Amino acid sequence: MKNKTKYFAYPYLIWMVIFIVFPCLLVVLYSITTKDSNGLTTIHFTLESFKKFFDPLYMNILWDSIFLAALSTAICLFLGYPAAFIISKANISIRSTILFLCILPMWMNMLLRTYAWMTILGNNGIINNILSFFGLPRLNLLYTRGATIMGMVYNFLPFMILPIYTALSKMDTGILEAADDLGANKLIEFKKIILPLSMPGVISGIVMVFMPAVSTFIIPQLLGGNKSMMIGNLIEKLFILNGDWNFGSAISIIMMVIILISMAIMNKFDVDKEGGARLW
Repeated sequence: MKNKTKYFAYPYLIWMVIFIVFPCLLVVLYSITTKDSNGLTTIHFTLESFKKFFDPLYMNILWDSIFLAALSTAICLFLGYPAAFIISKANISIRSTILFLCILPMWMNMLLRTYAWMTILGNNGIINNILSFFGLPRLNLLYTRGATIMGMVYNFLPFMILPIYTALSKMDTGILEAADDLGANKLIEFKKIILPLSMPGVISGIVMVFMPAVSTFIIPQLLGGNKSMMIGNLIEKLFILNGDWNFGSAISIIMMVIILISMAIMNKFDVDKEGGARLW
């Protein structure tokens, strides 16, 4: 029976090879090739595209992207953990409704959600119209780094809430009852029990927010304008506007390595993937 059921995995394996493995190999191939004077790609090994990336201009864009992604992730954690905790403690009858409202914006395309923020933050947007109504000066909210961070937090916050909620909802309440019997107060319970047991969800949330945030290009392009050039925007321009697929592929490989390293580092803290972190 097992020999027969394994054949059901073949369509998925074929899909992976065609749409994941093969495109990645093409990106690697372009990253180690160059174009000759006629614009033709010559197949020979070279690291010129990778060396070009270490120019101070591109390195500044990289560090700026990591900084904005890390800041957005920190804000999502600051907002997402209390929200997940409140949802996990809510009555079962309304918990599903709250989760539905949390997931509902994700049903809409991210591009449309970002366009909605343009109407909110624009010079003639909702916020500035409210300020004008009360006789207050208008604010320059759109096309700023703050608008970029706000857009990333809004779009990626559910990815922080859901894994933390999952970890909190699976927590054994008997441990908290035992802590109450031993005289522990709420602060000690949170510090010694709830927070350590929820760390797998926190780690998953950080990874799920940081990875798309560091490589996003739609949000900084629409909300940040020319003031928030991120590494995703650079890759997009190299591929679409400049037609420099070799350099764009090299930067893509570098970003893949950075994301894999960040995932490996975060997994070091995820000491118990089945039920929570250690309590000491």
